[in-house]
Amino acid sequence: MTKAYRQARIQKLVRAGSVGTQQDLVRLLKSAGIRTSQVTLSRDLRELGVIKTPHGYREQASLGSPDTGPNNLARVLREFVRDIQVADSLVVLKTLPGGAAAVGEALDMEAGWGIAGTVAGDNTIFAATAGPAQAKRLCGKLRRAWANEGS
Repeated sequence: MTKAYRQARIQKLVRAGSVGTQQDLVRLLKSAGIRTSQVTLSRDLRELGVIKTPHGYREQASLGSPDTGPNNLARVLREFVRDIQVADSLVVLKTLPGGAAAVGEALDMEAGWGIAGTVAGDNTIFAATAGPAQAKRLCGKLRRAWANEGS
């Protein structure tokens, strides 16, 4: 279990609006097979830019705050991805062994990138797009994020 995978799961749970307290988050993570300490969880929330509101935990970015915290997709790409290629209307991402699930999860959480869906194995992700032109655009965006030029 890597930090990037744990943080991707935390982000997904927070975005789903199902986290009212840190205890809720610990319970939800545990049900997904992720055990974490309160200290680690607090650090993850801080790094992800997640704050406590009267309505539960929310990402600062979703509240219109200029401090959006680290870009999860770019961070996961840099941690796991070894190659990004276009194959017709697919973008194929090669990762370290066991890294595809975390990258696939991060890709699935991105809106507005033109990804119709992803399939992740152990070290390969197929990101489907509407066509070859969209795949080329997506590949370029992913390579820029991977190279830390921004997304």
